[in-house]
Amino acid sequence: MSQIKIFDTTLRDGEQSPGVNLNKQEKLEIARQLERFGVDRMEAGFPASSKGDFDAVKLIADTIKDSSVTGLARTIKSDVDAAWEALKGAAEPRLHLFIATSELHMRDKLVMTPDQVIESAVSMVTYAKQKFPQIEWSAEDASRSDLAFLARIIEQVIDAGATVINLPDTVGYATPAEYGKMFRYIKKNVPNIDRVALSCHCHDDLGMAVANSIAAVENGATQVEGTINGIGERAGNAALEEVAVALKIRSDFYPYETRLQLNEIKRTSDLVSKLTGMYVQANKAIIGRNAFAHESGIHQDGVLKNVETYEIITPEMVGVTSNTLFLGKHSGRHAFKDKIKELGVELTDEQLKEAFNQFKQLTDHKKEVTDDDIYTIIMEIKTDSAAVNKYQLEMFQVQYGTTNIPTATVVLKTPEGETVQTASTGKGSVEALYQTLDNLIHEELQLIDYQINSVGGGKDALAESYVQLNVNGETMNGRGAAQDVLEASAIAFLNAVNRYIVQQQTLMQKEVLN
Repeated sequence: MSQIKIFDTTLRDGEQSPGVNLNKQEKLEIARQLERFGVDRMEAGFPASSKGDFDAVKLIADTIKDSSVTGLARTIKSDVDAAWEALKGAAEPRLHLFIATSELHMRDKLVMTPDQVIESAVSMVTYAKQKFPQIEWSAEDASRSDLAFLARIIEQVIDAGATVINLPDTVGYATPAEYGKMFRYIKKNVPNIDRVALSCHCHDDLGMAVANSIAAVENGATQVEGTINGIGERAGNAALEEVAVALKIRSDFYPYETRLQLNEIKRTSDLVSKLTGMYVQANKAIIGRNAFAHESGIHQDGVLKNVETYEIITPEMVGVTSNTLFLGKHSGRHAFKDKIKELGVELTDEQLKEAFNQFKQLTDHKKEVTDDDIYTIIMEIKTDSAAVNKYQLEMFQVQYGTTNIPTATVVLKTPEGETVQTASTGKGSVEALYQTLDNLIHEELQLIDYQINSVGGGKDALAESYVQLNVNGETMNGRGAAQDVLEASAIAFLNAVNRYIVQQQTLMQKEVLN
Protein backbone atom coordinates (compact mmCIF):
# COMPACT_ATOMS: atom_id res chain seq x y z
CA MET A 1 0.00 0.00 0.00
CA SER A 2 1.19 3.54 -0.77
CA GLN A 3 1.94 5.69 2.25
CA ILE A 4 0.28 9.09 2.46
CA LYS A 5 2.21 11.74 4.38
CA ILE A 6 0.20 13.73 6.92
CA PHE A 7 0.88 17.46 7.15
CA ASP A 8 -0.79 18.93 10.23
CA THR A 9 -1.46 22.67 10.30
CA THR A 10 -3.46 22.86 13.53
CA LEU A 11 -0.88 25.20 15.05
CA ARG A 12 -0.91 27.57 12.07
CA ASP A 13 -4.08 27.41 9.99
CA GLY A 14 -6.05 25.97 12.90
CA GLU A 15 -4.97 28.76 15.23
CA GLN A 16 -6.28 31.26 12.69
CA SER A 17 -9.80 30.18 13.70
CA PRO A 18 -11.72 33.22 14.97
CA GLY A 19 -11.30 33.50 18.73
CA VAL A 20 -8.39 31.06 19.07
CA ASN A 21 -5.25 32.42 20.72
CA LEU A 22 -2.74 29.83 21.93
CA ASN A 23 0.29 30.74 24.00
CA LYS A 24 3.74 29.22 23.57
CA GLN A 25 3.31 26.52 26.21
CA GLU A 26 -0.07 25.45 24.84
CA LYS A 27 1.37 25.20 21.33
CA LEU A 28 4.19 23.02 22.64
CA GLU A 29 1.74 20.67 24.37
CA ILE A 30 -0.25 20.27 21.15
CA ALA A 31 2.99 19.74 19.17
CA ARG A 32 4.08 16.96 21.55
CA GLN A 33 0.73 15.25 21.16
CA LEU A 34 0.87 15.59 17.37
CA GLU A 35 4.27 13.90 17.51
CA ARG A 36 2.75 11.03 19.53
CA PHE A 37 -0.13 10.91 17.06
CA GLY A 38 2.42 10.28 14.30
CA VAL A 39 2.04 13.25 11.95
CA ASP A 40 4.86 13.37 9.40
CA ARG A 41 5.01 17.16 9.21
CA MET A 42 3.62 19.83 11.50
CA GLU A 43 3.29 23.47 10.58
CA ALA A 44 4.16 25.20 13.84
CA GLY A 45 3.28 28.74 12.80
CA PHE A 46 4.18 31.82 10.77
CA PRO A 47 7.48 33.02 12.30
CA ALA A 48 7.51 36.44 10.59
CA SER A 49 3.99 37.33 11.75
CA SER A 50 4.88 38.16 15.36
CA LYS A 51 7.53 37.73 18.03
CA GLY A 52 5.21 35.36 19.89
CA ASP A 53 4.76 33.14 16.86
CA PHE A 54 8.52 33.18 16.19
CA ASP A 55 9.28 32.08 19.76
CA ALA A 56 6.65 29.31 19.65
CA VAL A 57 7.93 27.94 16.32
CA LYS A 58 11.51 27.99 17.61
CA LEU A 59 10.57 26.18 20.82
CA ILE A 60 8.69 23.50 18.91
CA ALA A 61 11.46 23.12 16.31
CA ASP A 62 14.06 22.69 19.06
CA THR A 63 11.89 20.13 20.92
CA ILE A 64 10.15 17.92 18.36
CA LYS A 65 12.35 15.26 16.74
CA ASP A 66 10.03 12.63 15.22
CA SER A 67 8.11 15.01 12.95
CA SER A 68 9.40 17.53 10.43
CA VAL A 69 8.64 21.01 11.81
CA THR A 70 7.53 23.58 9.24
CA GLY A 71 7.12 27.34 9.18
CA LEU A 72 5.03 29.44 6.80
CA ALA A 73 6.48 32.29 4.74
CA ARG A 74 5.37 34.67 2.02
CA THR A 75 7.65 35.21 -0.98
CA ILE A 76 9.49 37.89 0.98
CA LYS A 77 13.14 37.57 1.94
CA SER A 78 12.57 38.72 5.53
CA ASP A 79 9.90 36.03 5.96
CA VAL A 80 12.32 33.34 4.79
CA ASP A 81 15.07 34.66 7.08
CA ALA A 82 12.73 34.70 10.09
CA ALA A 83 11.59 31.16 9.33
CA TRP A 84 15.19 29.93 9.11
CA GLU A 85 16.15 31.51 12.44
CA ALA A 86 13.15 29.84 14.09
CA LEU A 87 13.57 26.45 12.41
CA LYS A 88 17.30 25.91 12.03
CA GLY A 89 17.42 23.82 15.22
CA ALA A 90 14.82 21.35 13.91
CA ALA A 91 15.65 17.74 13.04
CA GLU A 92 14.47 18.45 9.48
CA PRO A 93 13.86 22.18 8.90
CA ARG A 94 11.09 22.68 6.35
CA LEU A 95 9.79 25.88 4.76
CA HIS A 96 6.26 26.39 3.47
CA LEU A 97 6.42 29.18 0.90
CA PHE A 98 3.25 30.48 -0.76
CA ILE A 99 1.98 32.96 -3.30
CA ALA A 100 -1.43 33.31 -4.96
CA THR A 101 -1.87 32.11 -8.56
CA SER A 102 -5.53 32.76 -9.41
CA GLU A 103 -6.33 35.70 -11.68
CA LEU A 104 -8.56 37.18 -8.96
CA HIS A 105 -5.85 37.10 -6.30
CA MET A 106 -3.04 38.23 -8.59
CA ARG A 107 -5.05 41.17 -9.92
CA ASP A 108 -6.90 42.40 -6.82
CA LYS A 109 -4.77 41.25 -3.86
CA LEU A 110 -1.19 41.07 -5.08
CA VAL A 111 -1.62 43.68 -7.84
CA MET A 112 0.97 41.73 -9.87
CA THR A 113 1.11 40.35 -13.39
CA PRO A 114 1.44 36.58 -13.89
CA ASP A 115 5.09 37.03 -14.95
CA GLN A 116 5.81 39.01 -11.78
CA VAL A 117 4.25 36.27 -9.68
CA ILE A 118 6.45 33.66 -11.35
CA GLU A 119 9.55 35.81 -10.85
CA SER A 120 8.73 36.32 -7.16
CA ALA A 121 8.08 32.61 -6.59
CA VAL A 122 11.20 31.41 -8.37
CA SER A 123 13.52 33.96 -6.77
CA MET A 124 12.33 33.14 -3.24
CA VAL A 125 12.48 29.37 -3.74
CA THR A 126 16.03 29.84 -5.06
CA TYR A 127 16.94 31.99 -2.06
CA ALA A 128 15.31 29.64 0.45
CA LYS A 129 17.08 26.63 -1.05
CA GLN A 130 20.37 28.05 0.24
CA LYS A 131 19.08 27.42 3.77
CA PHE A 132 16.31 24.81 3.77
CA PRO A 133 16.76 21.18 2.64
CA GLN A 134 12.98 20.83 2.24
CA ILE A 135 10.77 23.47 0.61
CA GLU A 136 7.05 23.16 0.09
CA TRP A 137 5.68 25.67 -2.40
CA SER A 138 1.96 26.46 -2.39
CA ALA A 139 -0.11 27.99 -5.16
CA GLU A 140 -2.68 29.85 -3.08
CA ASP A 141 -6.17 29.60 -4.59
CA ALA A 142 -4.91 26.90 -6.97
CA SER A 143 -8.40 25.48 -7.49
CA ARG A 144 -9.51 28.75 -9.11
CA SER A 145 -6.31 29.26 -11.11
CA ASP A 146 -5.79 28.88 -14.85
CA LEU A 147 -4.38 25.36 -15.24
CA ALA A 148 -1.94 26.25 -18.01
CA PHE A 149 -0.48 29.06 -15.89
CA LEU A 150 -0.39 26.74 -12.87
CA ALA A 151 1.61 24.17 -14.83
CA ARG A 152 4.00 26.86 -16.04
CA ILE A 153 4.81 28.27 -12.59
CA ILE A 154 5.05 24.82 -10.98
CA GLU A 155 7.66 23.69 -13.52
CA GLN A 156 9.80 26.71 -12.76
CA VAL A 157 9.63 26.48 -8.94
CA ILE A 158 10.58 22.80 -9.16
CA ASP A 159 13.65 23.75 -11.19
CA ALA A 160 14.40 26.39 -8.51
CA GLY A 161 14.48 23.74 -5.79
CA ALA A 162 10.96 23.06 -4.41
CA THR A 163 10.56 19.53 -3.06
CA VAL A 164 6.77 19.55 -2.44
CA ILE A 165 4.07 21.23 -4.54
CA ASN A 166 0.85 22.04 -2.71
CA LEU A 167 -2.35 22.83 -4.61
CA PRO A 168 -4.81 24.29 -2.10
CA ASP A 169 -8.54 24.69 -2.41
CA THR A 170 -8.11 27.89 -0.41
CA VAL A 171 -11.74 28.96 -0.20
CA GLY A 172 -13.37 25.51 -0.32
CA TYR A 173 -14.83 26.13 -3.77
CA ALA A 174 -13.89 22.97 -5.65
CA THR A 175 -15.88 19.77 -6.06
CA PRO A 176 -14.11 16.41 -5.73
CA ALA A 177 -14.30 15.86 -9.52
CA GLU A 178 -12.81 19.29 -10.27
CA TYR A 179 -10.11 18.99 -7.61
CA GLY A 180 -9.03 15.53 -8.75
CA LYS A 181 -8.97 16.72 -12.37
CA MET A 182 -6.54 19.52 -11.42
CA PHE A 183 -4.07 17.02 -9.97
CA ARG A 184 -4.33 14.82 -13.06
CA TYR A 185 -3.67 17.83 -15.29
CA ILE A 186 -0.58 18.89 -13.34
CA LYS A 187 0.86 15.36 -13.34
CA LYS A 188 0.34 15.14 -17.11
CA ASN A 189 1.47 18.65 -18.10
CA VAL A 190 4.44 19.45 -15.82
CA PRO A 191 7.46 17.61 -17.27
CA ASN A 192 9.52 17.61 -14.06
CA ILE A 193 6.64 16.75 -11.70
CA ASP A 194 8.25 13.38 -10.88
CA ARG A 195 10.92 15.27 -8.88
CA VAL A 196 8.47 16.43 -6.22
CA ALA A 197 5.64 15.20 -3.99
CA LEU A 198 2.15 16.57 -4.56
CA SER A 199 0.14 17.85 -1.62
CA CYS A 200 -3.49 18.87 -1.08
CA HIS A 201 -4.83 21.48 1.33
CA CYS A 202 -8.63 21.78 1.44
CA HIS A 203 -10.99 24.12 3.23
CA ASP A 204 -14.50 23.14 4.22
CA ASP A 205 -16.64 26.10 3.13
CA LEU A 206 -18.97 23.81 1.15
CA GLY A 207 -18.48 20.80 3.42
CA MET A 208 -16.28 18.92 0.92
CA ALA A 209 -12.78 19.27 2.41
CA VAL A 210 -12.32 15.59 3.30
CA ALA A 211 -13.92 14.38 0.05
CA ASN A 212 -11.69 16.74 -1.95
CA SER A 213 -8.59 15.57 -0.06
CA ILE A 214 -9.35 11.93 -0.88
CA ALA A 215 -10.06 12.88 -4.49
CA ALA A 216 -6.59 14.45 -4.62
CA VAL A 217 -5.03 11.27 -3.22
CA GLU A 218 -6.85 9.20 -5.85
CA ASN A 219 -5.28 11.44 -8.49
CA GLY A 220 -1.66 11.54 -7.41
CA ALA A 221 -1.34 13.53 -4.17
CA THR A 222 0.93 11.80 -1.67
CA GLN A 223 0.50 14.32 1.15
CA VAL A 224 -2.71 15.47 2.84
CA GLU A 225 -2.83 18.71 4.82
CA GLY A 226 -5.42 19.45 7.46
CA THR A 227 -6.11 20.05 11.13
CA ILE A 228 -7.32 18.19 14.18
CA ASN A 229 -11.11 18.45 14.54
CA GLY A 230 -11.14 20.31 11.22
CA ILE A 231 -10.57 23.71 12.86
CA GLY A 232 -9.34 26.64 10.81
CA GLU A 233 -10.31 29.87 9.14
CA ARG A 234 -14.00 30.31 8.27
CA ALA A 235 -15.57 26.80 8.09
CA GLY A 236 -12.21 25.15 8.80
CA ASN A 237 -9.92 22.64 7.11
CA ALA A 238 -10.05 18.97 6.23
CA ALA A 239 -10.26 17.00 9.50
CA LEU A 240 -7.20 14.76 9.53
CA GLU A 241 -8.83 12.18 11.80
CA GLU A 242 -11.61 11.75 9.24
CA VAL A 243 -9.17 11.30 6.36
CA ALA A 244 -7.06 8.76 8.27
CA VAL A 245 -9.96 6.64 9.50
CA ALA A 246 -11.66 6.73 6.08
CA LEU A 247 -8.49 5.34 4.48
CA LYS A 248 -8.26 2.68 7.20
CA ILE A 249 -11.90 1.55 7.20
CA ARG A 250 -12.13 1.55 3.39
CA SER A 251 -8.72 0.01 2.79
CA ASP A 252 -10.53 -2.40 0.48
CA PHE A 253 -11.14 0.56 -1.82
CA TYR A 254 -8.24 2.91 -1.03
CA PRO A 255 -4.79 1.28 -1.29
CA TYR A 256 -3.22 3.91 0.97
CA GLU A 257 -2.07 4.05 4.58
CA THR A 258 -0.73 6.68 6.98
CA ARG A 259 1.74 6.65 9.88
CA LEU A 260 -0.91 7.96 12.29
CA GLN A 261 -1.56 6.11 15.54
CA LEU A 262 -5.35 6.01 15.32
CA ASN A 263 -5.80 5.16 19.01
CA GLU A 264 -4.36 8.62 19.80
CA ILE A 265 -7.21 10.38 17.96
CA LYS A 266 -9.42 11.00 20.98
CA ARG A 267 -6.61 12.32 23.16
CA THR A 268 -5.37 14.58 20.36
CA SER A 269 -8.88 15.82 19.67
CA ASP A 270 -9.56 16.44 23.36
CA LEU A 271 -6.35 18.40 23.84
CA VAL A 272 -6.95 20.64 20.85
CA SER A 273 -10.55 21.16 21.95
CA LYS A 274 -9.57 22.07 25.52
CA LEU A 275 -6.79 24.48 24.61
CA THR A 276 -8.59 26.25 21.77
CA GLY A 277 -12.00 26.37 23.42
CA MET A 278 -13.53 24.99 20.20
CA TYR A 279 -15.64 22.13 21.48
CA VAL A 280 -16.40 19.24 19.15
CA GLN A 281 -20.01 18.99 17.99
CA ALA A 282 -21.84 15.91 19.26
CA ASN A 283 -22.47 14.49 15.78
CA LYS A 284 -18.94 15.13 14.49
CA ALA A 285 -17.67 12.19 12.42
CA ILE A 286 -15.14 9.88 14.10
CA ILE A 287 -14.81 11.75 17.42
CA GLY A 288 -18.14 13.38 18.33
CA ARG A 289 -19.69 12.02 21.53
CA ASN A 290 -22.63 10.63 19.51
CA ALA A 291 -20.39 8.83 17.02
CA PHE A 292 -20.89 5.55 18.91
CA ALA A 293 -24.31 6.27 20.47
CA HIS A 294 -27.48 4.59 19.21
CA GLU A 295 -30.86 6.00 20.28
CA SER A 296 -33.15 4.38 17.74
CA GLY A 297 -34.72 1.17 19.06
CA ILE A 298 -34.07 -0.59 15.76
CA HIS A 299 -30.40 0.46 15.85
CA GLN A 300 -29.99 -0.59 19.48
CA ASP A 301 -31.48 -4.00 18.76
CA GLY A 302 -29.14 -4.49 15.82
CA VAL A 303 -26.03 -3.42 17.76
CA LEU A 304 -26.88 -5.76 20.64
CA LYS A 305 -27.15 -8.67 18.20
CA ASN A 306 -24.09 -7.77 16.13
CA VAL A 307 -22.18 -4.51 16.59
CA GLU A 308 -21.28 -4.45 12.88
CA THR A 309 -24.91 -3.87 11.93
CA TYR A 310 -24.60 -0.16 12.71
CA GLU A 311 -20.96 0.42 13.77
CA ILE A 312 -18.25 0.47 11.13
CA ILE A 313 -15.66 1.96 13.51
CA THR A 314 -14.88 0.50 16.91
CA PRO A 315 -14.50 3.05 19.73
CA GLU A 316 -11.16 1.45 20.69
CA MET A 317 -9.74 2.14 17.22
CA VAL A 318 -9.83 5.90 17.84
CA GLY A 319 -8.93 5.74 21.54
CA VAL A 320 -12.42 5.94 23.04
CA THR A 321 -12.60 3.80 26.20
CA SER A 322 -15.27 3.03 28.75
CA ASN A 323 -13.72 5.76 30.94
CA THR A 324 -14.62 4.03 34.22
CA LEU A 325 -13.19 4.72 37.68
CA PHE A 326 -9.45 4.24 37.68
CA LEU A 327 -8.31 5.70 41.01
CA GLY A 328 -10.11 6.52 44.24
CA LYS A 329 -9.63 8.68 47.31
CA HIS A 330 -7.35 6.05 48.86
CA SER A 331 -5.02 5.85 45.87
CA GLY A 332 -1.44 6.83 46.60
CA ARG A 333 1.09 9.05 44.86
CA HIS A 334 2.80 6.11 43.15
CA ALA A 335 -0.42 4.88 41.51
CA PHE A 336 -1.20 8.43 40.44
CA LYS A 337 2.28 8.84 38.94
CA ASP A 338 1.83 5.60 36.99
CA LYS A 339 -1.46 6.90 35.58
CA ILE A 340 0.20 10.15 34.44
CA LYS A 341 2.86 8.09 32.69
CA GLU A 342 0.15 5.96 31.06
CA LEU A 343 -1.51 9.14 29.75
CA GLY A 344 1.78 10.05 28.05
CA VAL A 345 2.18 13.41 29.78
CA GLU A 346 5.47 14.72 31.18
CA LEU A 347 5.31 16.65 34.46
CA THR A 348 8.00 18.21 36.61
CA ASP A 349 8.15 17.10 40.25
CA GLU A 350 6.45 20.34 41.26
CA GLN A 351 3.70 19.93 38.66
CA LEU A 352 3.18 16.30 39.70
CA LYS A 353 2.81 17.39 43.33
CA GLU A 354 0.24 20.03 42.39
CA ALA A 355 -1.67 17.61 40.14
CA PHE A 356 -1.79 15.00 42.91
CA ASN A 357 -3.05 17.56 45.42
CA GLN A 358 -5.83 18.63 43.02
CA PHE A 359 -6.69 15.00 42.37
CA LYS A 360 -7.05 14.30 46.11
CA GLN A 361 -9.25 17.38 46.49
CA LEU A 362 -11.40 16.13 43.63
CA THR A 363 -11.85 12.69 45.19
CA ASP A 364 -13.31 14.34 48.30
CA HIS A 365 -16.25 15.55 46.20
CA LYS A 366 -16.44 13.31 43.13
CA LYS A 367 -17.29 9.64 43.43
CA GLU A 368 -15.79 8.54 40.12
CA VAL A 369 -12.60 10.17 38.85
CA THR A 370 -11.92 9.39 35.19
CA ASP A 371 -9.03 9.70 32.79
CA ASP A 372 -10.70 12.78 31.30
CA ASP A 373 -10.83 14.41 34.75
CA ILE A 374 -7.13 13.78 35.34
CA TYR A 375 -6.22 14.96 31.85
CA THR A 376 -8.13 18.20 32.43
CA ILE A 377 -6.31 18.80 35.72
CA ILE A 378 -2.82 18.21 34.35
CA MET A 379 -3.38 20.31 31.22
CA GLU A 380 -4.48 23.26 33.35
CA ILE A 381 -1.30 22.89 35.42
CA LYS A 382 1.05 22.43 32.45
CA THR A 383 -0.22 25.50 30.59
CA ASP A 384 -0.31 27.81 33.63
CA SER A 385 2.42 30.45 34.03
CA ALA A 386 2.70 29.95 37.78
CA ALA A 387 5.90 31.98 38.19
CA VAL A 388 4.28 35.26 37.16
CA ASN A 389 2.61 37.62 39.63
CA LYS A 390 -1.08 37.71 38.77
CA TYR A 391 -4.61 37.91 40.10
CA GLN A 392 -5.53 35.06 42.44
CA LEU A 393 -9.01 34.11 43.59
CA GLU A 394 -9.00 33.99 47.39
CA MET A 395 -12.74 33.58 47.97
CA PHE A 396 -16.07 34.12 46.27
CA GLN A 397 -19.69 33.78 47.27
CA VAL A 398 -22.81 34.10 45.15
CA GLN A 399 -26.33 34.55 46.50
CA TYR A 400 -29.04 33.62 44.05
CA GLY A 401 -32.73 32.83 44.19
CA THR A 402 -35.82 33.27 42.05
CA THR A 403 -37.04 36.09 44.28
CA ASN A 404 -33.65 37.63 45.13
CA ILE A 405 -31.29 39.91 43.22
CA PRO A 406 -28.18 37.82 42.36
CA THR A 407 -25.25 39.17 44.37
CA ALA A 408 -21.60 38.13 44.27
CA THR A 409 -18.85 38.84 46.78
CA VAL A 410 -15.25 38.28 45.73
CA VAL A 411 -11.89 38.50 47.50
CA LEU A 412 -8.89 38.79 45.18
CA LYS A 413 -5.15 38.98 45.59
CA THR A 414 -3.74 41.45 43.05
CA PRO A 415 -0.44 41.10 41.14
CA GLU A 416 1.01 43.66 43.58
CA GLY A 417 0.17 41.37 46.52
CA GLU A 418 -2.73 43.47 47.81
CA THR A 419 -5.96 41.79 48.97
CA VAL A 420 -9.11 43.48 47.66
CA GLN A 421 -12.79 42.76 48.14
CA THR A 422 -16.14 43.99 46.85
CA ALA A 423 -19.66 42.89 46.00
CA SER A 424 -21.88 43.52 42.96
CA THR A 425 -25.23 42.49 41.56
CA GLY A 426 -26.35 41.25 38.16
CA LYS A 427 -29.33 39.82 36.30
CA GLY A 428 -27.93 36.33 36.86
CA SER A 429 -25.30 34.63 39.01
CA VAL A 430 -22.59 34.62 36.32
CA GLU A 431 -23.21 38.27 35.45
CA ALA A 432 -23.03 39.23 39.13
CA LEU A 433 -19.78 37.27 39.53
CA TYR A 434 -18.19 38.77 36.42
CA GLN A 435 -19.32 42.29 37.30
CA THR A 436 -17.67 41.91 40.72
CA LEU A 437 -14.42 40.66 39.18
CA ASP A 438 -14.50 43.52 36.67
CA ASN A 439 -14.84 46.04 39.51
CA LEU A 440 -11.78 44.61 41.30
CA ILE A 441 -9.48 44.45 38.25
CA HIS A 442 -7.58 47.52 37.04
CA GLU A 443 -7.68 46.67 33.32
CA GLU A 444 -10.45 47.72 30.95
CA LEU A 445 -12.48 44.55 30.32
CA GLN A 446 -15.23 43.54 27.93
CA LEU A 447 -16.64 40.01 27.77
CA ILE A 448 -16.87 38.76 24.18
CA ASP A 449 -17.74 35.09 24.60
CA TYR A 450 -18.60 32.71 27.43
CA GLN A 451 -19.02 28.93 27.26
CA ILE A 452 -19.54 26.16 29.78
CA ASN A 453 -18.97 22.46 29.13
CA SER A 454 -18.92 19.28 31.20
CA VAL A 455 -16.03 16.84 31.37
CA GLY A 456 -17.74 13.47 31.01
CA GLY A 457 -21.19 12.87 32.46
CA GLY A 458 -22.98 12.67 35.78
CA LYS A 459 -24.19 15.34 38.20
CA ASP A 460 -20.73 15.54 39.80
CA ALA A 461 -18.88 16.05 36.48
CA LEU A 462 -16.12 18.62 36.27
CA ALA A 463 -17.17 21.86 34.61
CA GLU A 464 -14.95 23.50 32.01
CA SER A 465 -15.47 27.18 31.26
CA TYR A 466 -14.07 29.11 28.33
CA VAL A 467 -14.18 32.90 27.98
CA GLN A 468 -12.94 35.45 25.52
CA LEU A 469 -12.19 38.88 26.95
CA ASN A 470 -11.13 42.17 25.45
CA VAL A 471 -8.41 43.30 27.88
CA ASN A 472 -7.20 46.85 27.28
CA GLY A 473 -8.07 46.48 23.61
CA GLU A 474 -6.49 43.02 23.15
CA THR A 475 -8.48 39.81 22.76
CA MET A 476 -7.48 37.16 25.31
CA ASN A 477 -8.84 33.65 25.90
CA GLY A 478 -9.24 32.06 29.31
CA ARG A 479 -10.04 28.57 30.59
CA GLY A 480 -11.03 27.20 33.96
CA ALA A 481 -12.06 23.83 35.38
CA ALA A 482 -13.78 23.04 38.67
CA GLN A 483 -16.65 20.96 39.98
CA ASP A 484 -18.71 24.09 40.51
CA VAL A 485 -19.72 25.90 37.32
CA LEU A 486 -19.41 29.32 38.97
CA GLU A 487 -15.92 28.56 40.26
CA ALA A 488 -14.90 27.34 36.80
CA SER A 489 -16.36 30.54 35.33
CA ALA A 490 -14.43 32.74 37.76
CA ILE A 491 -11.16 30.86 37.10
CA ALA A 492 -11.63 31.23 33.32
CA PHE A 493 -12.28 34.98 33.65
CA LEU A 494 -9.14 35.50 35.73
CA ASN A 495 -7.14 33.22 33.44
CA ALA A 496 -7.86 35.50 30.49
CA VAL A 497 -6.80 38.58 32.48
CA ASN A 498 -3.68 36.82 33.75
CA ARG A 499 -2.71 35.81 30.20
CA TYR A 500 -2.72 39.50 29.33
CA ILE A 501 -0.54 40.27 32.38
CA VAL A 502 1.90 37.50 31.46
CA GLN A 503 2.09 38.84 27.91
CA GLN A 504 2.77 42.38 29.09
CA GLN A 505 5.40 41.32 31.62
CA THR A 506 7.15 39.24 28.96
CA LEU A 507 7.23 42.22 26.60
CA MET A 508 8.64 44.47 29.34
CA GLN A 509 11.36 41.94 30.17
CA LYS A 510 12.38 41.76 26.50
CA GLU A 511 12.52 45.54 26.26
CA VAL A 512 14.81 45.67 29.31
CA LEU A 513 17.09 43.00 27.80
CA ASN A 514 17.24 44.87 24.49
